[in-house]
Amino acid sequence: MHPFRQAVEAHDMAAVEALLAENVVFTSPVAYQPYQGKALTAAIVRGAARVFEDFRYVREIAGADGRDHAFVFEAKVNGRQVHGCDFLHVDDDGLIDDLTVMVRPLSGANALAEAMGAQFEQIRQEALGA
Repeated sequence: MHPFRQAVEAHDMAAVEALLAENVVFTSPVAYQPYQGKALTAAIVRGAARVFEDFRYVREIAGADGRDHAFVFEAKVNGRQVHGCDFLHVDDDGLIDDLTVMVRPLSGANALAEAMGAQFEQIRQEALGA
């Protein structure tokens, strides 16, 4: 099992943050522009952990070179079912330098956008305080 999955499933956000490269790029399923940097990405992941209910990974897929991973998940957001996937790439040092999240269906993505929008001031403050 990949350390990212272990950390997320253990709700160990400090361990998740430790796995992120300083220059990590986070691509959100609901925002047009990617977010850059470790502090902001870690704060977004913490925000997502607050809004996802009954979150569980159901499959882990690794690329042949061990640098690309996909983690299929199921969860609820404000009572809406969400199916999604976390895609990550690790750099030469084994740190995550790219994290992309995709979710479906549209009703779940909309619920996620609303819930994360409500979190964003806290996320911004956490990122600035890091």
